Amino acid sequence: MSASSTANPSPKSTADDRLIVAMDVPNAIAGLQLADTLGDAVSFYKIGLGMLTGGGLALANELKQERGKRIFLDMKLFDISATVEAAVRGLAQFDLDFLTVHGDPHVVRAAKEGAAGTNLKILGVTILTSLDRADLDEALIKSGEISDLVQERAGLALTAGADGVIASPQEAALIRALPEASGKLIVTPGVRPAGAALGDQKRVATPASALESGADHIVVGRPIWAAEAPRSAAEDILTGLPR
Repeated sequence: MSASSTANPSPKSTADDRLIVAMDVPNAIAGLQLADTLGDAVSFYKIGLGMLTGGGLALANELKQERGKRIFLDMKLFDISATVEAAVRGLAQFDLDFLTVHGDPHVVRAAKEGAAGTNLKILGVTILTSLDRADLDEALIKSGEISDLVQERAGLALTAGADGVIASPQEAALIRALPEASGKLIVTPGVRPAGAALGDQKRVATPASALESGADHIVVGRPIWAAEAPRSAAEDILTGLPR
């Protein structure tokens, strides 16, 4: 990867940034290859824990500084307040756009302290889109409908100062209706084009329906990077988004 150059940064991408492509690939080299393939069709990328030991932060910096892309760092941080604050302060120096933490109020408050003075948006995770009620029972999470629990957790995270929340498309409308959600971001993973395999997701919706339900951004991974023609797959999704 080339060294970052702040003297002559690449112009910002002009693609529709409502689509965030999840870079669920093995390492930074594969990530750059995917970015090359997608070119100017995609302006926003998600880099998660699976990429962390494969050069994820270097990739994030390359895409942001050299290629003008927006970056969503999906770390889902959870720890004592002092540790979360220190971790976020360290990550904020990379001039990224979104960072996820668990939506517990003490975590959100600490993350906001760590991000103070920067443009980094802190997003609280409600309940992972790969989980259903049986998974929550196994984890001893209190009883109730998942949609109700997600709405409750979202409200707590937003009240604690989160800039937005992560939730499945199926709960986006419920969260958008919350008074606390006014002016806040809703980012939805678990998005699958019609006819696509669900993979490890359990609470899903199509890209258009997720946005129509109140999401600001949709996250799509496997249906794009695993496609025979990734750029065409991304362009097909973008074409079907509501205007």
